[in-house]
Amino acid sequence: MTPSAPPPADVRDARDVAAALEAHDYLPDTGLATAVFLALRLQRPLLLEGDAGVGKTEVAKVLSRWTGGELLRLQCYEGLDVSQAVYEWDYSRQLLHLRAAEAAGVAGGASVDQLEDELYDERFLVRRPLLEAVTPRSGPPPVLLIDEVDRADDEFEAFLLEVLSDYTVTVPELGTFHAEVPPLVVITSNRTRDVHDALKRRCLYHWVEHPDFEREVAIVGVRVPDVGERLARQVAAATEALRGAGLYKPPGVAEAIDWAAALHVLGASELDVETVDASLGTVLKYREDQARVRASGLDDLVARAVERSA
Repeated sequence: MTPSAPPPADVRDARDVAAALEAHDYLPDTGLATAVFLALRLQRPLLLEGDAGVGKTEVAKVLSRWTGGELLRLQCYEGLDVSQAVYEWDYSRQLLHLRAAEAAGVAGGASVDQLEDELYDERFLVRRPLLEAVTPRSGPPPVLLIDEVDRADDEFEAFLLEVLSDYTVTVPELGTFHAEVPPLVVITSNRTRDVHDALKRRCLYHWVEHPDFEREVAIVGVRVPDVGERLARQVAAATEALRGAGLYKPPGVAEAIDWAAALHVLGASELDVETVDASLGTVLKYREDQARVRASGLDDLVARAVERSA
């Protein structure tokens, strides 16, 4: 950790948070730095919404590197259930234990209750991210990333609300697990559907915008340090132009970084029509978007990027 990145317990304001995130190669705006600062001080979950690729997931990764807390990532999807999000029992190991007991002749002398108690011992418990996040531990609290919660079902969102209310999870066979220190919780949403008001009320909220031009140039420079300033500025300018082109899936910061890295690998020092055409798949991931941009003229895109970056 660099001297400009004080431990979370020592942060005094949003500027300290911004300095710490920047020390770990994440360049936040003032609003995001303030939201993270409040989440740390108030020990509240932080709900980040915004377009795909604007850096929401990266916030949790950077917080993990900064605080030293383990990153526990729960990727949400339709049909996500308790066995994948909270816990399940390792049935194969339980069965193996029974067979071993039989082979050793132990089962015959043990009561059914004793065998059941052995089967539901913690050694057979498979902890998923939500249970792992509330399990007491030494060291810094973990960072719990609940990614793309808008993809999960309403039922899971309701269960999540219950867990976040007091950071407890009950396993009927073992009892209740309670976090002595709440984990740092970052919830992300691409807003493919609205997250329920009850969950939003539980969290602090921040909408993550696409960065402005100069900040995106800085981000590209930090994440792809071998790219020259001229190319970084032209990539940021071209990406900005693509976002205003009415595409089905406008590129995010992640795509701008990928594009800059790809252009560097191709040996480009500035944008030209041929190189943009060859590398367009690194920034636009839909065939229809690529066709639309090519139809509107790659030479115009390059010219606008060069002019904007001057």
